Amino acid sequence: MNYHMSPGQFREEGKKLIDWIADYYEQVEKYPVLSQVEPGEISKQLPDQAPEKGEEFSTVMKDVEQIIMPGITHWQSPNFFAYFQSNNSFPSILGDLLSSGLGVQGMLWATSPACTELETKVMDWLVDLMGLPKHFKSTESGGGVIQDTASSAVLAALLAARERKMDFDCNKTGDNSGLVAYISTQTHSSVEKGVKVMGLGTDRLRRIDVDEKFALRPDLLEHQIMDDLAAGLKPFFVCATIGTTSSNAVDPTEAIGKICRKYNIWLHVDAAMSGTAALLPDYRQYFEGLELADSYAFNPHKWMFTNFDCDCFWVADKTVLIKTLSILPEYLKNEATEKGAVIDYRDWHVQLGRRFRSLKLWFVLRHYGAEGLRYHINQHIELAQQFTKWVKESDQFELLNEPPFNLVLFRHNKGNEFNKQLMDSLNKDGKIYLTHTVLNETFWLRMSIGQTQTEGSHVLEAWRLLNEKAEELK
Repeated sequence: MNYHMSPGQFREEGKKLIDWIADYYEQVEKYPVLSQVEPGEISKQLPDQAPEKGEEFSTVMKDVEQIIMPGITHWQSPNFFAYFQSNNSFPSILGDLLSSGLGVQGMLWATSPACTELETKVMDWLVDLMGLPKHFKSTESGGGVIQDTASSAVLAALLAARERKMDFDCNKTGDNSGLVAYISTQTHSSVEKGVKVMGLGTDRLRRIDVDEKFALRPDLLEHQIMDDLAAGLKPFFVCATIGTTSSNAVDPTEAIGKICRKYNIWLHVDAAMSGTAALLPDYRQYFEGLELADSYAFNPHKWMFTNFDCDCFWVADKTVLIKTLSILPEYLKNEATEKGAVIDYRDWHVQLGRRFRSLKLWFVLRHYGAEGLRYHINQHIELAQQFTKWVKESDQFELLNEPPFNLVLFRHNKGNEFNKQLMDSLNKDGKIYLTHTVLNETFWLRMSIGQTQTEGSHVLEAWRLLNEKAEELK
């Protein structure tokens, strides 16, 4: 008896599934962008027990269409303007399919040399494509690795920063005492979670106030560092952000970096969403000061058409990261590792096992080329600028500020409750999907324009719907 799907069956069903996915992208706009199901509605339609006997693949796909699809929020819809995008593209899907098909576990160079060496090469390519500091390249003092998310990247940076500050003693003793980390009031929550995971405690996480553009104030940062030093504490980590989640604010990386150098503090720069903009030379002004960063991360799975999960994380000095996270039990020892001739990426992050993520990023880079990527990213920014212009010209809506990239914050002039009602009503209709933030007790709508398939017609229709719904609700 053999219960496996045969290569022939896989070939037949796989071709059907590729067609199904292609059909989905052709028809994605017919679905409500935000799933309209109630809590528990999907679960009620699923049996309480797994099947005793195997079922036909066609039966499974019927349940996908009838049960699963109503519970999908369509992140790949061109009318998805919520949060920050989690993008995809056909080359990326194919790269991910190939990765799954090969089933590589790339924890060591020896477990699949191509998995490691392609990743190293792709990460070096991106340093040049995006104008990043040369010392982030593997051929220099630093190097890059693909993490799952920016949250994992910041945790790795926190751990490396701790060990460098404590002369690598904390891994032995577990003693975090006296360490202090710094973020702005607008920094992503992943830093707070990382601080909790490493056992530092949120009482040792300082939140620095921001300026009128919601960017971290370097003067207040330095004052807090000096106060902590005077109290006998050990400042060890600062996170600056290029493109905060709430407002896309850009922290002054260069000024922050100089302070970090002065007090021997690790500077991590998070550009999870907006880092892709560095593909455009005209936008590299926002990335000035990266040469002072000890680590840097951005997510191709947000705005570079590479499906989740794919975070690019670089360090200026790879020896610190490797020394922080390296453990070599007997069962992982091998000749290539012991000669020191290879990179073993298991030493570059928390987890041991790792997927062949670089394939999908490689496919994207080779399909689009730098020219294609720059074209589409520039189109998104231009659409954001057009939307900004419409808001400015409106006598009903107002703008928070001039958006640096592709996120526009705006609101109707009738107040917080009206704007919440406006957003909820639009999302319930399902034609577009928006989310919000609250800044200085004011409710702002967020228009994030970065979905792979979004074009001018989609943004124009979103603006029409906003105005139409606002009139209905008055």
